[in-house]
Amino acid sequence: MKILFKNSTIMALDPTVTGEGRHLAVDGDVITYIGDKAPEDKFDRIIDCKGKLLTAGFYNAHCHSAMTLFRGYGEDLPLDRWLHEKIFPAEERLTHESVYIGSALAIAEMIAAGTVSFTDMYEKCEDTAKAVIESGIKANLARAVLSFDPTENMAENIRVKEAKALANEYHNAENGRIKIDMSLHAEYTNTENSARYLGELSREMGLIIQLHMSETESEHLACIERHGVTPAGFFLKCGVFDVPVSAAHCVWVTDDDMKIMADKGVTAVHNPTSNLKLGSGVMPLRRMLDNGVNVALGTDGASSNNMLDIVSEMRLAAILHKGVSRRADETRAAEMYPLLTINGAKSQGRYDCGEIAVGKKADIVLINMDSVSTIPSYDLNASLAYSVKSSDVFMTMVDGNVLYENGEYKTIDIEKVKHTFRKVQEHYFD
Repeated sequence: MKILFKNSTIMALDPTVTGEGRHLAVDGDVITYIGDKAPEDKFDRIIDCKGKLLTAGFYNAHCHSAMTLFRGYGEDLPLDRWLHEKIFPAEERLTHESVYIGSALAIAEMIAAGTVSFTDMYEKCEDTAKAVIESGIKANLARAVLSFDPTENMAENIRVKEAKALANEYHNAENGRIKIDMSLHAEYTNTENSARYLGELSREMGLIIQLHMSETESEHLACIERHGVTPAGFFLKCGVFDVPVSAAHCVWVTDDDMKIMADKGVTAVHNPTSNLKLGSGVMPLRRMLDNGVNVALGTDGASSNNMLDIVSEMRLAAILHKGVSRRADETRAAEMYPLLTINGAKSQGRYDCGEIAVGKKADIVLINMDSVSTIPSYDLNASLAYSVKSSDVFMTMVDGNVLYENGEYKTIDIEKVKHTFRKVQEHYFD
């Protein structure tokens, strides 16, 4: 399908692409033209973008989508109690149906907030994959692997077997919309034996590794006590960082950890709302960026955040660190756009995505800049970082397909999803 976005205000990483009154053409799943003069081709659809901002699609680089089932469940507890007293027992009751419908609801929430791709670590991932396929969104999915026995034969670990099967069936499925990652849940839920195994397995299979790292001070210090090194040092020693890694949280990392991450190309995923809500702390974002670490944004699950709104996550990231440091220039509005877009694409190994440029995938978000909260706009970066709300998202396009437009889902029967979710949730907590 050929689509023309005319009269658009484009926000792009390339300043020569950014500007008002521009025209952008999509043919199939790629951007084929950007310019000041409308092409004379015939188009299947022409979209007038007057009063709207056209940007690259947004990335949620750390999520547990099916945890919409636990939204509002286990509140006001620190991470260790939240996990062991509430979440782990509840997850024992998960079914294929509940993971599917929980993921479907999460995807609907993310699409409406401009998310074109998300990184997900959980279980029963084939059911999340089904929801991804049906909706048209992109996702990097990983079966979380845990191992507490230092002598375990990891090839026989049921989670490893499930992870391999998932990769064999779904990696690069749907023309690459689905990618399968390996997951090493965390240092504290694994051993040196399992970490080394998963690092080598990921290298052999050519997969990215998702993991949690230095989320809490107690986790960070306990790792030093157990292994004599920080979690980053532990993963480095075990060869985990010899493959691409997306590390969620990174709240308590040291300067040496950041140098390791930058050198090894590890992505740090900033989850400010979840880390604040669980009382875990605040990632040192300024130092991360200054050390050259690729930083992306994530919501975490709906149980520890309550929302899967990556736009609000960006706004919090933009202002939080100013308050912590008491410096208004600690973070700058222009730094937020890459965190929301291309840095997330890099974390997922999607190098043909994440920016508005000819030849890149047509993952596009239109934002209403004529709402009461977005006018006037003196600076596009500032407007996006501080003023735009997810309710201002007018359209979400993935691979040239419109998934959401003006409040309407194009690929999801949202009333059916909500109805089924309520039935499953009522039974689940009956």
